[in-house]
Amino acid sequence: MRFSVVTPAYNGAHTLGQVYECLCAQSFHDFEWVIVDDGSTDGTKDLVSSWKPTFPIRYFWKPNGGQHSAENFGVSVANGEFVLFCDSDDRCTANALERFDYHWRQIPNPSRFANLSCLCCKPDGSIVGQPYPAGHVDAFTFADQLRYRNCERWGINRTDVLREFPFPEGERFVPASLVWNRISRKYAARFFNEALRIYEPNPNGISSNVTELRASSPKSTLTYYRELALSPAPISLRLRAATNFCRFATIAAVRRYHSRLRST
Repeated sequence: MRFSVVTPAYNGAHTLGQVYECLCAQSFHDFEWVIVDDGSTDGTKDLVSSWKPTFPIRYFWKPNGGQHSAENFGVSVANGEFVLFCDSDDRCTANALERFDYHWRQIPNPSRFANLSCLCCKPDGSIVGQPYPAGHVDAFTFADQLRYRNCERWGINRTDVLREFPFPEGERFVPASLVWNRISRKYAARFFNEALRIYEPNPNGISSNVTELRASSPKSTLTYYRELALSPAPISLRLRAATNFCRFATIAAVRRYHSRLRST
């Protein structure tokens, strides 16, 4: 199978139907949809059972462990050569999978590449961030990949690479960039100038309370900032990462101190 569309879902029954409609409209049909229900209590399973799709839907329920945990699970059961992460409130164009397939086939040495990313657009069609400097660009260095991922992007990832670099588990939150940065230091990436995902910021999404999430998951947060500070990233990013490492290390120490006081 060419693609596994992996959707981590937590109480997303009110929006999951729009993902289903987008997948039903796809012009490319060699794909499956893997839904990982991360402990929902809103009838997500019943909704999925009510559909009569023309493509395989594989539904899995697991205890709530956070988006990164659901994504790890989805990757572990994926049958596709590539994984496309699609949130439970995402929308995409009807030719999204077809264009990903086409552009991947244009890469002359695909074994060097881990992922292929496109642009995102707002519902009015305007591009999120800046377009790439050419129809497609290849990034072979860590710094170049950081530069091209400086805003909302979307893409396919080789399944074997995602299995090589799973999200660390054990905490409620893991910065997604922790994994993307690790992959970027070993593999190249291609970026192309087509907007295939329709992006609408969720006021209740992860980005709305990312500081608290990072503070509540100090191990993964400090690992992320430490690796970035010691990486071949531009010096400005490394300095900022070092500053944030100290910031969240202090927050973690203060929280541990207050926790010990409450327990005595």
